[in-house]
Amino acid sequence: MTQLPAEALSRRKAQLIARLAELDQRLHGIEDELLSHQSRDWEEMATERENDEVLTSIGDDGRAELRMIFAALARLDAGSYGVCVTCATPIAAERLDLLPATPFCRDCAP
Repeated sequence: MTQLPAEALSRRKAQLIARLAELDQRLHGIEDELLSHQSRDWEEMATERENDEVLTSIGDDGRAELRMIFAALARLDAGSYGVCVTCATPIAAERLDLLPATPFCRDCAP
């Protein structure tokens, strides 16, 4: 089912795994930062809470990307990576260059 050559699939898998490592490091840093607040000053606490909201949002986005990467790796293992999950047409290499975890072709992207 996969339209991509083995070399391209290997490169994509390495790219996805490298991104997993980056996200893991970033999410651990966010978690550490969220757990480190111990300010007793009200103004500092207010600032920390605002920062926590931003960090939480970034963390949520990172976890969503992790799920997409794990799904892409599963498609790689299943032999369906690079094929749109909606219409079963090949996803353009240019699109995979920009969004290596995408399950959709350009026409089916939400």
